[in-house]
Amino acid sequence: MNDRSQLLEQWLQQSGYRNYRLQRASEDASFRSYLRLETAEQSMIVMDAPPEHEPCDRFIAVANKLRAAGLNAPQIIASNLEDGFLLLTDLGSVDYLSQLDPQSEGRLYADALAALLTMQTQADKVDLPDYDEALLLREMDLFHDWFLVQQLGIELNSAQQSIWQEIRQMLVDNARAQPQVFVHRDYHSRNLMVVDQHNPGILDFQDAVSGPLTYDLVSLLRDCYIAWPLARVEQLAIGYHQSARAQQLVEVDAVQFMRWFNLMGIQRHLKVAGIFSRLNIRDGKPRYLADIPLTLGYLQQVSALETSTAGLSALLDELQLQQLVAAQLRA
Repeated sequence: MNDRSQLLEQWLQQSGYRNYRLQRASEDASFRSYLRLETAEQSMIVMDAPPEHEPCDRFIAVANKLRAAGLNAPQIIASNLEDGFLLLTDLGSVDYLSQLDPQSEGRLYADALAALLTMQTQADKVDLPDYDEALLLREMDLFHDWFLVQQLGIELNSAQQSIWQEIRQMLVDNARAQPQVFVHRDYHSRNLMVVDQHNPGILDFQDAVSGPLTYDLVSLLRDCYIAWPLARVEQLAIGYHQSARAQQLVEVDAVQFMRWFNLMGIQRHLKVAGIFSRLNIRDGKPRYLADIPLTLGYLQQVSALETSTAGLSALLDELQLQQLVAAQLRA
C-alpha cells in the first residue's frame, strides 16, 4: 500500500466508511485518478488529486457552477482538500465514446448540444480565468515545442517559422473575436457519460475558462477520439448556430460562424497534438500517440477548407507529419 492509499484509507475511515470495496474507475491525462467506492447502499467516486499537482478547489467551484445551472455534474459528497481527495456522486461507467454509432449519435448529440447551450447561457463564468491571447499562444506552442521538436525532431526553417507565426496570430484573433462564454474546455466523448435521466453526465470540467463560443462545440463535433463525415459535422454545427442565434448568444450569419468554428478547431487540434506528445515524452503515457493521426487529419481537412489557412495546409503537406507519425507508431 503506497502513501496515498494509506491517506485515502485513513480519511474514509474517519468519514465513517468501513465496509466498502474500492476499484479503479478511470485515469486522467493529468495527475488525477478515480476510484469507485461501493458500499451495500450505494456507489460513489473517489477523486485522487495530489494537491501539489491538482488542487481540488477549482473542481469544486466549477462543479457547483454547473450544478447551479441545472447540469448533471457530480455532487461533492465529502472533501479532504489538504490531502487531495473528493468523494463524488457516481455518474456511471458508460461514456459517450462507447455508445456513439450511426444509430445513436443523433440522440446523444442532441442531448450534449442542449446541455452545451445551457452551460453557455446559464452557467456562471464570473471568476473563471480568461481564455486570453497568452493562453491561446501557450497552447499552440505545445504543437511546435512538444510535437514538432520533441516528438518528431523537426526544426522549422525561417520561411516555415514565418507561416507558423502568422497562423498563430490569426487563430488568436479568431478566438478573441467570438462571444466569450463559459467554456468547459474538454467537452468530448470521454468526458460525457450516458445516463438514464438528465443526460449527459459531465466530467473533467475543472479547467473551465471564459472563452470563445465555438471551442466546446469543436471539442464535441471534431472529437479527438471519434470522427464523423464532414457533412454531418457541418449539419450539427449549423443546427447549433441556429439555436445559439435564437438564444441571442451569437449574431453572425452561418458563413461567419462556420469560419469561427473551423479556425477554432485548428487551434484546438494544434494544442491537442502537442499535449498528446507531452503525455508520451514527459509523463510516460504513450497510448495517446495513437490518437495523433486523427488530430492531424482534422488539421489537414480543415486548413484546406479555409483560404486564410492555405499556408498551414501547405506547411502540413511539406512536413509530411502523418507519414512521420505513422512510422513512429509502427516502430
